[in-house]
This record gives sequence, C-alpha cells and structure tokens, in this order.
Amino acid sequence: MPLALLALAIGAFGIGTTEFVIMGLLPQIAADYDVTIPTAGLLVTGYALGVVLGAPLLTVLGTKVSRKRMLMLLMGLFVLGNLLSAVAPSFGLMLTGRIVASLAHGSFFGIGSVVAAELVAPEKKAGAIATMFTGLTVANIVGVPLGTFIGQAVGWRTTFAIVAALGVIGLLGVAKLVPAMPRAEGARLRGELSAFRNPQVLLAMAMTVLGFGGVFAAITYIAPMMTEVAGYSDGAVTWLLVLFGVGMFLGNLIGGRFADRALMPLLYATLGGLAVVLALFTVTAHNKVLAALTVLLVGALGFATVPPLQKRVLDQAHGAPTLASAVNIGAFNLGNALAAWLGGLVISAGLGFTSPNWVGAALAGAALLLAFWSAALERRAPAKGVADAEPGAPRAAAVTAQAAPAPVHH
Repeated sequence: MPLALLALAIGAFGIGTTEFVIMGLLPQIAADYDVTIPTAGLLVTGYALGVVLGAPLLTVLGTKVSRKRMLMLLMGLFVLGNLLSAVAPSFGLMLTGRIVASLAHGSFFGIGSVVAAELVAPEKKAGAIATMFTGLTVANIVGVPLGTFIGQAVGWRTTFAIVAALGVIGLLGVAKLVPAMPRAEGARLRGELSAFRNPQVLLAMAMTVLGFGGVFAAITYIAPMMTEVAGYSDGAVTWLLVLFGVGMFLGNLIGGRFADRALMPLLYATLGGLAVVLALFTVTAHNKVLAALTVLLVGALGFATVPPLQKRVLDQAHGAPTLASAVNIGAFNLGNALAAWLGGLVISAGLGFTSPNWVGAALAGAALLLAFWSAALERRAPAKGVADAEPGAPRAAAVTAQAAPAPVHH
C-alpha cells in the first residue's frame, strides 16, 4: 500500500476523534457554558448535520481544483474548526466551531476514498479505502478514550487543541505524501450529478443509511443499556466503547479484505449477521459477558459494511464518483441521526432501554432486502462497462481509471 494512505489515515484519525470524543465531554462543556446536557447535545447534532450538508457542498466546490489541493483545504478547515472550539468564549461560538470542523468530514472521506482507490491496482481498491478508514476505527480505540481522559483531567479545551494539532499533521502529510492528482478532464458538476440518476447508486446509499443506522440505534443508548440492564458501572462504559472500537477495527479489516473479492456476498453476510446480532442484543444485554461480546460483534459487523458500501457507490458512479462518494459519507451520518431519533422514540414509549436494538435489527434487515433488490436489478440489466472490471481485463480497468475521475469504489 502506498505511503500516501498513511497521510489519509492520520486525517481520518483526527476526524474520528473529534466526532466521537464530544460525547464523553458533554458534562464538562455543559458546566463551563452553564447550559443543560440536552442543549450541549446540540454539539453532536450540529456536527452530524454539518457532515450531511457539507459533504455535497464542498465536494461540488472542489470540482474546480485538484483532489490533493482540496484535501489540504479540507484539513485546513478541520484545524480551524477545532481551534475555534478550543478557544470559544461562548456556547454559540463552540457550536460554530463544531459545524466548521464537520464541513470537512464528508468531503475528506469522500474525496479521500477516490484518491485512495486511484493509488492502487483495481483489485486492491477496497483494501486501500479500508486502510484510510483504519484511522477512523483506531480513533475509537485510542483517540476517543485518550481525548476523554485528557479532557476530564486537564480540561476539554486541551483535547480540542490536540485534535487541531493532529489536523496539522494530517495536512502536512497530505502535502508531502499524496501525489499530485490534477482535476480529471471533463470533471463538471453536471457530470457528478449524473451519478444520482443511477438507481444502483441510490440503492447503495439507502443501504448505507439503513445498515449503519442499525448500529447507531443500539450504540447511541449503550450507556443506559449497559448500566441499567447489564449491570455495569458508569466507569465501565468507556471500556465497552473501546471494545466497540476494536470491533470496528476488525470489521474494517474484514470488509477491506473481502470486498474486492465478493462484494455483494459480503454485504449479505454482514447485514444479515448484523440484523440477527442486534435482535439477540435484547437478550444478551441482561448478561455482562454476553453483552460485552455483542458490543464487539455489533462494531465488527457494522463497520465491515463500510468498505463494500463505499466501493459499491464508486463502482456504480462510474466516471463521476467524487460527489457520490462524499454524499455516501453524509448518508452514514444521516443514518446515525435517524436511528438515534427512532431509538429515543421507543425508549420514550416505555419499551425499555433494550428496545432500540429491535429498531436497529429492523433497519439492518431492511438494508439486507435492498441489497438483494440491488443484485436482482443488476442481474437483469448488467451495468455498462462491467467487462472492464472483470479479473481478465486489469489493463482496461487501469486505463479507464486514468481517463476518468475513477471507475472505483468507496
């Protein structure tokens, strides 16, 4: 794998840390700004909405510059947002900093996915994407718990200052290691938008919303589920989240390894397995050991869908993958927000802290049905250019990859 992927992974590590570390620092931030916890929760909601809106907006603007330069600009925006969060004298400015940082999120992963795929041979595209996303999974194992610890011990502003420094390292890494990649000839907004006329692209994005949404339906409410149902102490929740991060890391490796070999069978297995495990979580949540094992499995099965779903979008978007790839990153966050809202509804309805698991199982099951539907449509009308993607025509695929904005992946 090219060393340039390390720079992308570092950027992903910083982005993953700033996205999730806020959840462990909400009490301290709320106290400092003298706001309620629900009000402080807007820092999470605002970030998610910023990702959804920023992904297509900045990616469209990025069609005017080279991908390398756009990645550098995005990391600069990320650094600016986190610095603003670190020094913000008011809650309003803190929220602004969070939104500014989030605007870079979707576009960085979307454009970064295309760049990662173009750096390697056609048969290694999903693995390259998974390598970049390793930074995000490692953030949940190392960055988030360490950032939470530092924030609680020294102050939450220090955490965001450190994250900003990570962004600077990522920016320098992109500048030094990512090769110059001029804007593809003929790359225009109209061409990028044309990808959304392909039903397969829309189906892949719908699978993203529902499949990863199933994960967050359960994980959003892991704290009350583990303390009130499983019987863990409040302090144990941090390490359960680390276990979830370990599962994400393993799932990302599995997804990257097998998506290039058998993409749709992998989606069938992971989405089906996720639906079953989430349904069983309503039972295993009553036992400490089984609950911990289930948290690991949810992370692994959930994140094993990421490389294949992103690659699916890029494959189906053909010559206009950049915007579709970035919007698909926004779809992950849209799924998170939707699932968290639905999970809250069933808890508010008095169905208990394990009820969001049923919501998650239903969402994952719906994503599995969409995967079967997508495959059925593809069998009836094979996508144009499929022959170029066959193992017997690696050179044709390579030539196409140079001539267009990338016949690739997620």
